[in-house]
Amino acid sequence: MSGNNIFYAQSGGVTAVINASACGVIETARSYPELGKVYAGRNGIIGALREELIDTSLESVDAIAALRHTPSGAFGSCRYKLKGIEENRAEYERLIEVFRAHAIGYFFYNGGGDSQDTANKVSQFSKSMDYPITCIGIPKTVDNDLPITDNCPGFGSVAKYVAVSIREAGLDVASMCESSTKVFVLEVMGRHAGWIAGAAGLAAEQEGDAPHVIVFPEIPFDKSAFLAKVKSSVDKYGYCAIVVSEGAHYEDGTFLADQGTRDAFGHAQLGGVAPTLANMVKDELGYKYHWAVSDYLQRAARHIASGTDVEQAYAMGKAAVEFAVAGKNAVMPTIVRESSAPYKWRIGEANLGDVANVEKKMPRDFITEDGFGITASAREYFAPLILGEDYPPYHNGLPDYARLQKTLAAKKLPAWQEK
Repeated sequence: MSGNNIFYAQSGGVTAVINASACGVIETARSYPELGKVYAGRNGIIGALREELIDTSLESVDAIAALRHTPSGAFGSCRYKLKGIEENRAEYERLIEVFRAHAIGYFFYNGGGDSQDTANKVSQFSKSMDYPITCIGIPKTVDNDLPITDNCPGFGSVAKYVAVSIREAGLDVASMCESSTKVFVLEVMGRHAGWIAGAAGLAAEQEGDAPHVIVFPEIPFDKSAFLAKVKSSVDKYGYCAIVVSEGAHYEDGTFLADQGTRDAFGHAQLGGVAPTLANMVKDELGYKYHWAVSDYLQRAARHIASGTDVEQAYAMGKAAVEFAVAGKNAVMPTIVRESSAPYKWRIGEANLGDVANVEKKMPRDFITEDGFGITASAREYFAPLILGEDYPPYHNGLPDYARLQKTLAAKKLPAWQEK
């Protein structure tokens, strides 16, 4: 018989609103008398393996409420992918041992495709250990590349940030282009899917608005076509503002910015495509340039978060608890779009096995024929996701974010032997 406590963990790259999902989980769980404590893993799933469980019952109501407007991963995240059950059975056995020791019957994993895969495996394995765990995935990824769900919590806010950034930077360059900088390149996240880069296109509401060129990972990079587009923009508008996805690549699949290293999940370590393009423009066209890499800023920018995104992130955490109480298992709440104008959505569900390790890319009909812009269909999809402002409270001129105690529960097991 499993316990009634909950284990919640954050995984992978964090977002401006992942803590809103945590808030949804904890506040909702506190409203059900039949549920016990919510333990949060310190640094994600690693916290379970090390038996480092943050006891959220010791956090005040106000502190938990403040998570809704706090960026980053309040309990710590990780890039740690559990191997297959047969490859490393000991890790799964350790998870079940920790869950059993702390009477944990529910596992909520807040992350992307790899995380949903892990939650699915734990659900299956726990049955064979005669300690069945209810596993619910909570969607999160700024890349917006999870299948089935219309969009992913975290994406709307990063979309708003990059659209605002390229609009503001574009105005700056426009004011200087007569005698100075003529090209600005903004690099955004997106390894294989160009959702973030595409969302930046929302800033171009009128002819001549930035961005003038978007470079997508879905479209193989053509140097001559790119340079021609940049030149025509400078000739027509006096300047050119470019947004490029970090995953931009050539026809043969080589990334423009492949550093030759790999991250913990085995993915190519990317970064530096903005200066690569900027130098290409300088060498071939001779224009003065500036470039910027939005990097962590785009996913940490809670001060300009999308109100829609905050609402949906909280709703996913709340739904996860409600699904578990209703007896559902190995599922993930999803966002189902019912209409775009006016924007209406509801909560659906997907089986974790259908979500795990499936990457959703931008549809070709979202990208203009020349490969450097977004279509009306894309604009219709993106527009509602950046709507609304949900500003955090400010103190002394700065956002006043949550500060948690993060007290660990007493350990009951021998230390985990990390490999």
